[in-house]
Amino acid sequence: MASSSLRLESDLVERAKLVGTAQSRSAAKQIEHWAKIGRMMEENPDLSYEFVRQALIAKAEREAGHLEAYTFD
Repeated sequence: MASSSLRLESDLVERAKLVGTAQSRSAAKQIEHWAKIGRMMEENPDLSYEFVRQALIAKAEREAGHLEAYTFD
C-alpha cells in the first residue's frame, strides 16, 4: 500500500492518538479507520452507523477465518 504525507489539524491528530490508544491503533490507523467509515457512510447514506460498524467487524472476522455456519430455524 502506498503512503503519502498529509497536513492535518493538530486537534484531529491528538484526538486520533487518544482514541487510537483505546482501540489499540496508531494515530494514523485511527484516522484511516475514521476515513473508511466516513467514506462508507457517504456512499450509503441510508445505512446506520451501527450497521456499517457491524459490517466492518463481519468483514474482519471473515478475513481472519472466524466463520460460523448460520442455521435457519
